[in-house]
Amino acid sequence: MATLTESQIAIVKATAPVLKEHGTTITTVFYDNMIRENPELNNFFSTTSKTTGRQPRALANAVLAYATYIDDLGKLTHAVARIAHKHVSLQVTPEQYDIVGRYLIQAIGQVLGDAATADIVDAWTTAYGVLANVFIGAEGQMYKNNAAENWVGWRKFKVLRKVAESSSVTSFYLAPSDGATPLPKFLPGQYVSLQVPVPELGYLQSRQYSLSEAPKEKGEYYRISVKKEDGEEVGIPGLISNMLHASFSEGDEVDLSHPQGEFFVDPSDTSKEGIPVVLISVGVGATPMMAILGSLEGAPVKRPISWIQASRSNEAKPFGKEVKRIVKENENVSAHVFLRKLGPNDRAGEDYHYGDMRLDLGKLDAQRDLHLGDGRTEYYICGPEVFMVEIRKVLVGLGVERERIHLELFATGDVADE
Repeated sequence: MATLTESQIAIVKATAPVLKEHGTTITTVFYDNMIRENPELNNFFSTTSKTTGRQPRALANAVLAYATYIDDLGKLTHAVARIAHKHVSLQVTPEQYDIVGRYLIQAIGQVLGDAATADIVDAWTTAYGVLANVFIGAEGQMYKNNAAENWVGWRKFKVLRKVAESSSVTSFYLAPSDGATPLPKFLPGQYVSLQVPVPELGYLQSRQYSLSEAPKEKGEYYRISVKKEDGEEVGIPGLISNMLHASFSEGDEVDLSHPQGEFFVDPSDTSKEGIPVVLISVGVGATPMMAILGSLEGAPVKRPISWIQASRSNEAKPFGKEVKRIVKENENVSAHVFLRKLGPNDRAGEDYHYGDMRLDLGKLDAQRDLHLGDGRTEYYICGPEVFMVEIRKVLVGLGVERERIHLELFATGDVADE
């Protein structure tokens, strides 16, 4: 197993400023070379993320973080867990780490030229080997756990039904095509990877979708809730999401991998008894929160729950009826809905609580709604990255420790550390 010498660690740390300057160029060259010479790897990478540049930027940031903390890898624990879960959901194999390493080191030499001395190349080759072994070990354990539940690789699922949750979000109820149930339980907040062929591209594409309903005892199906994108993003917006909306009907098949993800709440954790949980979302970010809310409803571990949801309009708001039912039937749950635009038929106290405004935590009661007086309260946030970073900043400003704030990003990479 590869190990780094003190001198190699010093070299890797010393190259951090260079990586900060040239990182995205290096990773862009890396992806271009690797995919051109190994086109089968298109099946593993999001064409949209690559086209928009998010994939190269995310890898550049990850490599920079590794160089910065190579002598204190404990600071990367969350990042490693997040990436490992996604790799397992995409069925990444140990052999593919060798391919990635070869092209990454090649790209460093290609971009840096003569500045990439033999010592630098040697140090980074060893450093990559160390990091690869960390991921291979973590992912190997996850694969072993999944195999124990008789799920290895991709599995065929059929669309049982499609249900409109709002003007832009539709739920897909997916059952295993082979009829083998119960499906493995998952932790609410986790996701599945869904894979389909894209004829226009000539290869497979995968996307991660949060499971939007609490685990069911019979385990007959999984539910995902998918937003139809409006095409504002550069590149190929909502490629798979829009395909699901337009081209997949009841009876059609997709491939799913075993549920994964480090963003979750364990409703059976007795150590959480009485600890408030605050669920904050905007738009389709409500999907993992719905699974969390549903799993905590009626759970033996009782917790005060605040559901804080923002939406563009009442028509665009998903899960409205479901949330109202849960609030009505559970005195430990409260809901606080913000609508950016009110319609003529929207009812205050029924469809929304704060109208004609974006989500503003300052409008909520610090103790009753946000539970700021309890130093154990946990906060779960999901939505666009800018939104989540801003909400986290507000909570930290109100005295909440960052360790109690959990974010879920629906994109490649990780949330900016601001």
